[in-house]
Amino acid sequence: GATRARPDRLGMQSALLLAVRHGGRMERGGRRRSEPEEADKGRMKRTIIKDWKTRLSYFLQNSSNSNKRKSKKAGKHRNYFRPSPEEAQLWSEAFDELLANKYGLAAFRAFLKSEFCEENIEFWLACEDFKKTKSPQKLTSKAKKIYNDFIEKEAPKEINIDFQTKNMIAQNIQEATHTCFSVAQKRVYSLMENNSYPRFLESEFYQELCKKTPISRAAQGT
Repeated sequence: GATRARPDRLGMQSALLLAVRHGGRMERGGRRRSEPEEADKGRMKRTIIKDWKTRLSYFLQNSSNSNKRKSKKAGKHRNYFRPSPEEAQLWSEAFDELLANKYGLAAFRAFLKSEFCEENIEFWLACEDFKKTKSPQKLTSKAKKIYNDFIEKEAPKEINIDFQTKNMIAQNIQEATHTCFSVAQKRVYSLMENNSYPRFLESEFYQELCKKTPISRAAQGT
């Protein structure tokens, strides 16, 4: 019995040693491990913020380019500036508050891109544009494009909706009306509101926006 106890004890000591090493410092009892862990956390946080800024910059520019018809309006860039902490905190009160703000929308799109589900917000935005279309000819062509981009099987940005809804849309776009995508848009909105939106509010980037200290000048709109 005594011969077996020794290897077990050595194994436990090895495991303990590894655990202390993993903390970053070889100190008795594993004390002060929090320092390297905090440093790692800080580095990870800076990397996350840097990635966010890159994506955010792209979506802010993309938003500007996609609104060519409105580009002549004065003050179109006003909402592209980094919001105040108070403005950013408003986004947590309602999903619509976030979507109504150009900077907030760009930030949310950047977040969805990081989660590999940006097709949801892109579909929602396409539907919003579709509902504002007045020309019947444009309505039909836009309906077909939305169907080809987001709805049909193996579409490049295929959204996750049920087969029945997809079939209904396929029939409706033959004689396109403004309500062609209403059911699908509501489902995607609900999906974002209940899943992605709460995670966005908990993200490092959003938490930074709500703080008094700016992330960096590079994160501010131009």
